[in-house]
Amino acid sequence: MSGKVSVAVVGASGYVGGELLRTLLDHSAVTIGSLTAAGNAGSTVGEHHPHLLPVADRVLMPTEFDHIAGHDVVFLALPHGASAEVAAQLGEDTLVIDCGADFRLQSADDWEAFYGGDHAGHWPYGLPELPGQRNVLSGAKRIAVPGCFPTVSTLTTMPALAAGLIAPDVTIVAPTGTSGAGRKLATNFLASQVLGQASAYGVGGIHRHTPEIEQNLEVATGVRPAVSFTPILAPMSRGILATVVAPLQAGTTDADIREAYQHAYDDEPFIHVLPEGIWPETKSVLGANAVHIQATADPRAGKLVAIGVIDNLAKGTAGGAVQSMNIALGLPEATGLTTVGVAP
Repeated sequence: MSGKVSVAVVGASGYVGGELLRTLLDHSAVTIGSLTAAGNAGSTVGEHHPHLLPVADRVLMPTEFDHIAGHDVVFLALPHGASAEVAAQLGEDTLVIDCGADFRLQSADDWEAFYGGDHAGHWPYGLPELPGQRNVLSGAKRIAVPGCFPTVSTLTTMPALAAGLIAPDVTIVAPTGTSGAGRKLATNFLASQVLGQASAYGVGGIHRHTPEIEQNLEVATGVRPAVSFTPILAPMSRGILATVVAPLQAGTTDADIREAYQHAYDDEPFIHVLPEGIWPETKSVLGANAVHIQATADPRAGKLVAIGVIDNLAKGTAGGAVQSMNIALGLPEATGLTTVGVAP
């Protein structure tokens, strides 16, 4: 592309909106245009994101057509169910990237069962690492950003399932930080409730990301597995550590597993299969558009154990959104993105 790309962020006062801005501020090919919010319209960015000094004095505008029209790209960082109405106002010449769930699921039945209400439809899915997905995203004008849990769960499971090393019966347990629930007041997210403990939620196959994980793995491998997914709220602000366990096919060795993961990801710029014996840590990917993965056999139990980590706000949402934007616009995929985390 010639010239800079004008970008608007709808829902800029929330955690995802803030992470989008942090990422876009380091992007050499974009100009940040309108920033909008609902109840926080009229306040400044700095009141919600004091770390974003270059845009701290910008005033958040109401989410109205006049404020979001005329941009090359519009990011929607809105609650589930709110994106479709805004997206409908924008023409086909605008690249619209939805960070919510409205357009992720292909199945209207899955949407109704897990979200309720009318299914808004299905957009090209913003997980470039799925087989053939970069071709789908290239030139796209509508993109649905994956959920954070589906991003790490899919990428941690996919190589073993695609190589036929495991049965299509997958159990995933994934601790996550509180920012995954968005910026809202709720008793269960108070410091006195979160600090010093971990708690499971969405137990028993009811979490909304379950059908999305199954959908992704079916698209990637041709096999729709049964996925038992349990998220755990952990006392940290950001990060997900997903542990994937599945029955190994007879005779599968550690060498087979490592070969499958390296074959799948050796050419992927944002996925790193760790050296043998090194296990992923959430702090290693803090602020990075990166996935760290390790996998091994548990021969005593006859199971695969694979562990993946991401920053739920970076590769899990905003970073993945910008990565998909780059592909859609024909920009170098890594523009504005880093694989370097912040530690300790």
